[in-house]
Amino acid sequence: MSMLKFVVLSDLHLGPEGAAVNGLDTGVRLSEAVTAINRDHADAAFVLIAGDLADRGEVAAYHNLHARLAGLSVPVHLTLGNHDDRAAFVSVFGAELDDPLGRVSRVIDTESYRVILLDTSEPGLVGGRLCAGRREWLAARLEEAQDRPVIIVQHHHANPLFLPVDEIILEDGPGYLEMLKRHSDVRQVIAGHVHLPSAAVWHGIPMTTLAGSHYSVSPHVPGVPGSQRQLEGPAQMAVVLAHSEGVTVHFQDHSERHLTLAPGLFDH
Repeated sequence: MSMLKFVVLSDLHLGPEGAAVNGLDTGVRLSEAVTAINRDHADAAFVLIAGDLADRGEVAAYHNLHARLAGLSVPVHLTLGNHDDRAAFVSVFGAELDDPLGRVSRVIDTESYRVILLDTSEPGLVGGRLCAGRREWLAARLEEAQDRPVIIVQHHHANPLFLPVDEIILEDGPGYLEMLKRHSDVRQVIAGHVHLPSAAVWHGIPMTTLAGSHYSVSPHVPGVPGSQRQLEGPAQMAVVLAHSEGVTVHFQDHSERHLTLAPGLFDH
C-alpha cells in the first residue's frame, strides 16, 4: 500500500531570537521540533506549518523562523494565522508567496492526494475569514482535484468545538462547508489555532486540530467547573499518514512538560 506521509506544525508563536513568549522559549521549541522531524520523519514528503508563525508579527521573528527552519531536512511550506503580519512575513520569505487570490496558500499534488494549505487569516481579525478571492481560489482548487482525495490544512478551525475558542472560529461555517461539499472526497481538514488536539466529524467531513508548539489549553467543555487552564505543554506536531483507504493522524510531542502556567504570563 503506497503511503503519503507529512508533518503538520502549528502555533509556533516565535519572537525575535532569544525572546520568551508567555514565559516559554518558543524558538527552542521549534528547534526541538526540527530535531524530532529530522530524527523520526526524514522520510516525510514535506512539513506544513499552519499559521501563528510569529507571536507579534515582527520582522525579527520571521528572521528567527527562517534561520531555525534552515536545519530541516525535508521541504517546508507555510501559511499564516491571526498573530502573523503578512507584510512582515513576505519581507523575509518572499512576496511571491502572497498570491493575489489565495494569499499565502498553496497546493501540493502527490501521486494519490491533493493537499491544500489554506490561508484563513485576515488582517485585524482574531477569528478566521475567507475573502472573496480565497473562496474563488479554494473552489477552483477543489474542482481541479475531482480525480483524487483532498486534505486541507489551515490555521482556524471551522467546526464548533464547544470550547471558549469558538468565539474566534472561521467565519461563515455554512459557506465554507458548501465549498467543501463541492468535492466528493475531502478526507481531513486539519487546523491549529485552538492549542489542543481534537477529532470530530462535521457534516460527514473529518475535522482534526493539533495542540501546536506553544502553550496548550485544557479541554474546557460544557460542564467543566472553573476556567480554562493554560499549560506549558506538550508542544505537539501531527504526523499524517494518507493511503488509498483513508487518513490517519498521529500526535507526537516534541516537548513533554505539561505544567500549568501562571496567569500573569498572559497579562499584556
